[in-house]
Amino acid sequence: MKAIFANLALILLFSLSFSALWAEEPDFFSRNLFFTEGMLTKRPAPDDSAVLAKKTPAKEENMPAEESGNSAIIPEFITSEEPGEDIAFSQEQTGDNYNDLDLLFFEASGLIYEVTPPVIEPRSFNDIFPHLSRSQRRNAGSESGLRHAFEKNESPLFLPTQDSGIDLISFVLSKKPSHIVEALILVPYKKRELDMLDAYNAMREIGGIKDQTLTIRNNQYKVFKETTRLESAKNRKPIPDPGPADSLPYSETMYLRFTDATIGELYIQGEIKPGLYGITYSMTNFRDVNYSIFRVMKAEKFTAIIYIEPVKEGILIYSMSGLYLPGFIASRMNLPSNMNYRITVLLNWIIHGLRTQENTREKAIPFAVK
Repeated sequence: MKAIFANLALILLFSLSFSALWAEEPDFFSRNLFFTEGMLTKRPAPDDSAVLAKKTPAKEENMPAEESGNSAIIPEFITSEEPGEDIAFSQEQTGDNYNDLDLLFFEASGLIYEVTPPVIEPRSFNDIFPHLSRSQRRNAGSESGLRHAFEKNESPLFLPTQDSGIDLISFVLSKKPSHIVEALILVPYKKRELDMLDAYNAMREIGGIKDQTLTIRNNQYKVFKETTRLESAKNRKPIPDPGPADSLPYSETMYLRFTDATIGELYIQGEIKPGLYGITYSMTNFRDVNYSIFRVMKAEKFTAIIYIEPVKEGILIYSMSGLYLPGFIASRMNLPSNMNYRITVLLNWIIHGLRTQENTREKAIPFAVK
């Protein structure tokens, strides 16, 4: 009997447990434990069009290319036989945090713009020097031009207008000279109009400076016995002058040696700087000037700056040169006259070079910068 009651209790306990499970899961036997409803739903296979039809995320709607009007650049880089592959590859390799359209944007090749340089019209001589008298303008166009010698406490006479961009006196006064010579000359055109490249080539032949002579009391004199280029300030080995240039440099530094018939060797550092309208050529001695065993002039106590500009009437040449000598030396010589001789040689050398350029063939590209 005990065994019978034990079996009945076991059957009753099993029935109660099964009924509770049935109440919790009414669909227990109807559910497929291996396939979900979503897996049994019929869907089309994924293809490339689904990727391309994907809506652009909100963060891509305001791309810089769209705002600037350059959104047409992007389709060039996603157009191919199978465009979806490239985009899917970018998403797979770069991750969700990387914008694949940004990738295409930054891989785009640079745009090429054809820029035409502005045409600079030549200025008029009267626009640059409006305060000259009629006789001064006439003398500026003569062979000798205008000259004015003055000392450090005096002022120049032929200053250009302030908005011309020409400022030579500041450079000269920075060297604290005792004597200054101002020169202005207008070289008229003869065979053709000249440009900045012609003016630059006119100053290339340093060896031609020594060939210039001055007529003093009906006699011909050479101020410089020798003029040559040097390799550098430290290596003062003479080097030949280069040939004519095809384009203007941004700037050029050169080292020169002038053998003066009176004071001996003069070592000069030259700087050529083209500007918007003209070229500035500055020269300063970088070594002391000695005569025999005596020092005549310290380094950087001689300076000359020459400005050359093609204007409507011809070639404008405006120069300012300064020199400092101790009072006991300056009082024993006619310093303004000696300075004028040397600046005249330099001006004649430039004019000779300009005439040489007039005789050369007209260049195909008259203005170019390296």
